[in-house]
Amino acid sequence: MTAAAPPDPHTRRHLTWDGCFNVRDLGGLGRHAPGAFVRADSVEKLTAAGWAAAHAHGVRTVLDLRNDDERGTDAAPRPDGITTVRLPLDGIEDTAFWEPWSTDWRWGTPLHYRPFLDHFPERVAATAEALAAAAPGGVAFHCAAGRDRTGLVSLLLLSLAGATPEEIAADYALSEARMTPVFTALGRAEEVARLAAAYRSHATSPYAEMLKVARRFDGAAYLAAAGVPGTTVAALRARATGQPRG
Repeated sequence: MTAAAPPDPHTRRHLTWDGCFNVRDLGGLGRHAPGAFVRADSVEKLTAAGWAAAHAHGVRTVLDLRNDDERGTDAAPRPDGITTVRLPLDGIEDTAFWEPWSTDWRWGTPLHYRPFLDHFPERVAATAEALAAAAPGGVAFHCAAGRDRTGLVSLLLLSLAGATPEEIAADYALSEARMTPVFTALGRAEEVARLAAAYRSHATSPYAEMLKVARRFDGAAYLAAAGVPGTTVAALRARATGQPRG
């Protein structure tokens, strides 16, 4: 029987930012501190009220994981005091890696995470370094839907904060219920039904596949192997857990 995600005990983590549909604070999972990191779908859609809510939550840095061709015009001006860092995660120029995934049902699921992590350690390392070096305050990181690239970064941060594989998988699974409005806004509503049917046909689920990934992932060991200095790993963990930087 396919593993099902347990009820989420942290419903307070869901945030209401007008214009976005898939926003939640990672605080409360493992030792992750509330307000340190927020995962989101594209903040480009935020209204003025949405940006005000993000700022009120303590966000002072936005890390945009999207590729250059995904970016458009902000629906409302970004407030003073919020810095945007743009660092594409995908590496789409590596066509030899990406082209086979274009027709693979596993794209858009955690089944592509391990191949990605193995193939692009330098990109994950750069993302970790950017997160560790962000200015004081909360950091919101996002892609387009707030599910997969954002899910990879969440996997890393939650692993460093001592979250259990079950917590990591349950957090990933929370995005599925929010994909219909996200992909409708992106003009790709059909993708939700396509992926749901693919999961059913392979007798699996977002929770089950993310659980497999999380059980085999150690964020600190991965970053060390990717060449990230131990001081940077320690700084990122301290930031995620709300500890003073040493």
